[in-house]
Amino acid sequence: MAVDLPEGCIANVVSMTTPLEACRVSMLGSIFRSAAESDEVWEKFLPRDYDDIVARAVAPPPPCFDSKKHLYLWLSDHPLIIDNATKSFWLEKRSGRRCCMLAARNLTIVWGDTPRYWRWTSLPESRFPEVAELVNVCWLEIRGKINTSILSPSTNYAAYLVFKSTESTYGFEYQPAVVSVGISGGESETRNVYLDPEGKQCLRYPIMPRGIGIFSRRFSSNMFRPHACIPRERETESEQQYPKVRGDGWMEIELGECFNKGGEDSEMEMSLMEVNGGDWKSGIVVQGIEIRPKEDT
Repeated sequence: MAVDLPEGCIANVVSMTTPLEACRVSMLGSIFRSAAESDEVWEKFLPRDYDDIVARAVAPPPPCFDSKKHLYLWLSDHPLIIDNATKSFWLEKRSGRRCCMLAARNLTIVWGDTPRYWRWTSLPESRFPEVAELVNVCWLEIRGKINTSILSPSTNYAAYLVFKSTESTYGFEYQPAVVSVGISGGESETRNVYLDPEGKQCLRYPIMPRGIGIFSRRFSSNMFRPHACIPRERETESEQQYPKVRGDGWMEIELGECFNKGGEDSEMEMSLMEVNGGDWKSGIVVQGIEIRPKEDT
């Protein structure tokens, strides 16, 4: 195929597309490959402030990248731990849009510093030094917020609680948690989610809390509550939200979504609360809240 345009012109056009389109263009021929893989193109796909973000890293990327494309791909595949290990930052590979996770230590957890309710520990599979393990509470409240300047403008984002359940997890079978996501000072919608990983089984076959003695105060709060399943009966199965297993072995539950306009100093706020049932809960391990572009549906 004859090409009349100079390589620099092709590179300029490709830089106004997306990383995915650049990879497709590179398959059209040698001159297209040279243009699409140039630093001029991939510099545009990297965040403008990536030098500042890298400078905030606990462990910076290895200084061995021979091109901006390789740096881009590294930032897509290796979440960068920043801000004293309270956040992680990476790029969505297909689009270059920014993603972030708030560590559990960067969240507001009611009674989070009281050892009888929450325990701070470490797990080798967590990207952060500490995770929060729920010991025993009847009031579950987790909140997070992040400055929208670290996110991509003109992008619809969703927030997800990232957690694990343990063999001793109980108290999440019947009562939903109320979640919300929004921009500070603006409106945010609330909805119900279920943190129990066996939620759909509980819907069809209600079960008693697991691993608790019959005379335990934790058990007795659920044992004599015939109305406990009512919230689920009022929702269709398609309306009920349950945790999903991620590729990294953790689970996540969507808290909500909101649109980040950009160009203004604002904060995105996220919350999860289960405070009305009076049921004791235990056993989940919270890694953090992940904020990433909402997938197109």
